[in-house]
Amino acid sequence: MPLPFPRKQATFRVELRPGERQQLQACPSDRQARVQVDLNADVGESFGAYRYGDDAGVMPFVSSANIACGFHAGDPAVMRETVRLALRHSVAIGAHPGFQDLAGFGRREMHLPPAEVESLVAYQVGALAALAAAEGTRLGHVKPHGALYNMAARDEALATAIARAVASIDASLVLFGLSGSCLITAGQRAGLRVASEAFPDRGYRSDGSLAPRGVPGAVVTDVDQVVSRAIGMTERQSVSALDGGLVTVAVDTLCVHGDTPGAATLARGLRVALEAAGIQVRPPRDEHGLARD
Repeated sequence: MPLPFPRKQATFRVELRPGERQQLQACPSDRQARVQVDLNADVGESFGAYRYGDDAGVMPFVSSANIACGFHAGDPAVMRETVRLALRHSVAIGAHPGFQDLAGFGRREMHLPPAEVESLVAYQVGALAALAAAEGTRLGHVKPHGALYNMAARDEALATAIARAVASIDASLVLFGLSGSCLITAGQRAGLRVASEAFPDRGYRSDGSLAPRGVPGAVVTDVDQVVSRAIGMTERQSVSALDGGLVTVAVDTLCVHGDTPGAATLARGLRVALEAAGIQVRPPRDEHGLARD
């Protein structure tokens, strides 16, 4: 099911530095976007006494926030604080459920029965939905985290369990998944709207999967390189793999990781460059035509 985007110009306001404002003003006055894309970030990953990531620095520049739900990171207080932060910046709110692996930050594979995965996803999405409701808003999307996300990209049974959990909570939620993955297919089968995701700050293997973080080149931190990759992914629907080949990617949403060194600078650079290139940055809409921001 294709992902619809609103036709009107987004109301999101970016606080620009003088040079960035001049860059945008140099573009044609009508600036009708050739392409549009969502820019999401994984946030809300602090918990207890531990602070993690730069949510306050990243949030002004993204259009969607994937909020950790307490299993791989986050806690109830942080979840609610992050919902409030997203609301202050008119950023669409989504759940970021992961494996119950706080020590491993949800990046270690856990081989669980699909029924158990369905329950743990529903539990986490439901918890964030309740806190969002307490703040007078609703969730717009769900994006699995870490090992759960990567395993669901290639495991049909796991992907189906995640899609079934999301649909059981709210069938109008948009399911984010790696472009071309089992998770996208499972979401479509479940009747969900889906958003194919690409990662300008991550290295790709030739099969379209993300390179493991321990592999050289798996994490891209140079702002100019990330920006160039983001524009290429969005406009040409392709990205260079680590082996030099070209990988085709469908792109509805781009991810910038809140825990990447210099995340705020990276998010700012991405937002300004995308808009300067005539690419509108906006969150996905639900089936009722509402941008959940």
